Amino acid sequence: MEFSSKLLERAVNEMSQLPGIGKRTALRLVLHMLKQPKEQATALSEALLNMRNDVKFCKSCYNISDVEICEICSNPVRDQSIVCVVEDVRDVMAIENTNSFKGLYHVLGGKISPMDGIGPHDLNVQSLVDKVKEGKIKELFFALSSTMEGDTTNFYIFKQIQDYNIFTSTIARGISVGDELEYADEITLSRSIVNRVPFENSLKL
Repeated sequence: MEFSSKLLERAVNEMSQLPGIGKRTALRLVLHMLKQPKEQATALSEALLNMRNDVKFCKSCYNISDVEICEICSNPVRDQSIVCVVEDVRDVMAIENTNSFKGLYHVLGGKISPMDGIGPHDLNVQSLVDKVKEGKIKELFFALSSTMEGDTTNFYIFKQIQDYNIFTSTIARGISVGDELEYADEITLSRSIVNRVPFENSLKL
C-alpha cells in the first residue's frame, strides 16, 4: 500500500495493530478522523492516554477499575459468598449484561494453555485459592469458555480447592462447546448462569 504522507502511513500502521483491523480498515478509520474537527481527534487521543495511564485493576477481583477496589466488589448488595471465575474482563461485562448474577467475580487473566506456554502460575489462580482458604466463599462458579483450555483451567482450580468445604458449579451447556463466552447472546448466557450445575457433574459428560 503506497502512501503520499509518512504521517498518514504511521497512523495507519499504528491503527492496524488493533485486533481485527487490517490495513484497509485502518486507512478508512484514519481518513475518517482526518475529516473530523481537530477537537475530536484530541478528545480520542486524550481518552486513550488517560485510560492507559490511569486505569487500575481491582486488587480483589482483577477487573478493570478506576479505583483500587472496583464498584462490584465494593457494592454491599452483591452476594459476597458466590464468586464467578472468568477468563478476562470481557466476560465480566458479558455476564453483567444478563442481570442474572449478583455475586462477585475473579478474573484469571487467561486460561491454562501449554501450547501457548501459559501455566497456572501465569494466571491469578493462587489468589483465588487463597480466597477459598479464608472460608468466606460458599460457591465457586466456573464461567470459562467451553473449550479444552477452559475445561483444563476449571479442573485445575477444582483440584486445588476440593479439600475445602465449598460448592463448585459451572455454566450449563446452553453455551455450545468450543464457544467463547463473550460472543454468546444474552438470553442463552443468562439461562446458562441461572441453570448452572455442580462442577462434578460436568466431569462425567
